[in-house]
Amino acid sequence: MTRWVPTPTRVKPDPRLSLLEKALGYAFSDAALLVRALTHVSYNREKSAGHNEVLEFLGDAVLDLAISDLLMRCYPEKSEGDLSRMRAALVNSTVLAEKAAILNLGSSLRLGKGEERSGGRTKPSILAGAFEALLGAVYRDGGYVAAQRLVEKYFAADVKEKSLGQQDYKTRLQEISQMLFHAPPGYRLTSESGPDHDKCFVTEITVGGKVLGKGEGRTKKQSEQEAAKQALAELQRAGLPGSQSSLGESMTKPNR
Repeated sequence: MTRWVPTPTRVKPDPRLSLLEKALGYAFSDAALLVRALTHVSYNREKSAGHNEVLEFLGDAVLDLAISDLLMRCYPEKSEGDLSRMRAALVNSTVLAEKAAILNLGSSLRLGKGEERSGGRTKPSILAGAFEALLGAVYRDGGYVAAQRLVEKYFAADVKEKSLGQQDYKTRLQEISQMLFHAPPGYRLTSESGPDHDKCFVTEITVGGKVLGKGEGRTKKQSEQEAAKQALAELQRAGLPGSQSSLGESMTKPNR
């Protein structure tokens, strides 16, 4: 089967696109694909250019394949269930939004006026979609090997983490809170009860100025972890996937 070869389209030079290509380590033959990957559907309602939803769809499939292959190579002894949980811990909106933030995709997005006013450049769902669209664009432009290299560049270190799928909730929430609100979450011990050998601590957690949950535990650390777990679940319901029983089990395809 002959691979589809894109026909290059002339695009007005943009220093931001050049910087993005440099960060990716990939130069597009057809710069129009890169522009489209960065074009949100809200922009298309006001302009004539194509948006990135189809590229996002393609990138989602390419990412699943590349991550699955990478996991099988790194963990040949793992079962299908283990690999599925590990993949879910890597391929979800939270992680993808973080990868997009590393690339500073938000500053290069083309958004409609409404999304611009509502902070679309920092919305995790938009950032995650743009990252997948970018991956789809690389696949269309340079083929699977180019896309696979990009996946391995940004995910290989995560795959090799021994704690993959078992990251602590506080660390994950700290990263998300810093990305979205430029401030860490706040923990406040609200109660302490029980005898010394059977203590019960209750911690309240605040993210972005809002109380998102309370956690109980036999130690302060346990109560903080439980509170962070609840906060991540609340963020997930609000459109930012978090982790519940474990990062690997809670972050599933529908939330991408």
